[in-house]
Amino acid sequence: MSITLHAASGYDDLLRRVRAGEFGPDPATQQVSVAFTTTQAVRHQGRGGGYRNEVLSLRLAEAVGSCAVEPGTLPAAALDDCVGADIATLLDHPLPAVRVAALDAYLLHALPHAAAPDARPYPLPSGSSLEKSRARARAVAALVNAESVQRVLVIGVVNSLLEALRARGIGYVPCDLKGGSTEWGEQIRTDAAAELDGCDAIFASGMTLGNGSFEELRQHAVRHGKPLVMFAQTGSAILPRLIGAGVSAVCAEPYPFFWLDGGPGVIYRYGVPC
Repeated sequence: MSITLHAASGYDDLLRRVRAGEFGPDPATQQVSVAFTTTQAVRHQGRGGGYRNEVLSLRLAEAVGSCAVEPGTLPAAALDDCVGADIATLLDHPLPAVRVAALDAYLLHALPHAAAPDARPYPLPSGSSLEKSRARARAVAALVNAESVQRVLVIGVVNSLLEALRARGIGYVPCDLKGGSTEWGEQIRTDAAAELDGCDAIFASGMTLGNGSFEELRQHAVRHGKPLVMFAQTGSAILPRLIGAGVSAVCAEPYPFFWLDGGPGVIYRYGVPC
């Protein structure tokens, strides 16, 4: 089978091409064998605040696709909907998280990171949750040129990422639907769209795929020629297929995520600056 690897023109185009079998086998022939959720609460040692995560994951053969959700919002029946269902059916599921996790699982199965010619492995050392968080953050922060970017809109606040940007002398505007304040007492904005024009680059969590805000960010990046860097546990295999169509770089982190294990790991970076 001939597989086309060039970037899709947008999320809808990617879906169309997946359904047409352009990236791999017919999704109607690919069945999800396992569906599960991972719920986490964390407060890194030395940090003043903590947070919670909940992630829906679907297993297709050796691949695990994931989509983060707001904790407590995923219906229990969603897991039953997914088990044994084929990917084509799940791409039309009423829940956005199911659709994203299914697409992620399919693309990770068809185009695994380890075999992708445009992926650059980045090792994460063993260590505490904070040490691994900081290592990942440095990998993400390096995906933008500090000499050409002065102010980054960070959507999906990760304090370690803000710390890494500070270390590189890059200003930022923190934005997250939860609001609150950063580790340094900075107000976290809640309306990302209102902050776009005041920043010359965007760093966004893959969660924007699941909450429906990604396309607005991608289109803004296209219109204004701004770097859009995605740090992706959600949609780690989806977003690399949009590089060149608004997305400039991706730090892809498939399941299991760094916060699940203290041992060494690996993430994959696409669009690494020369």
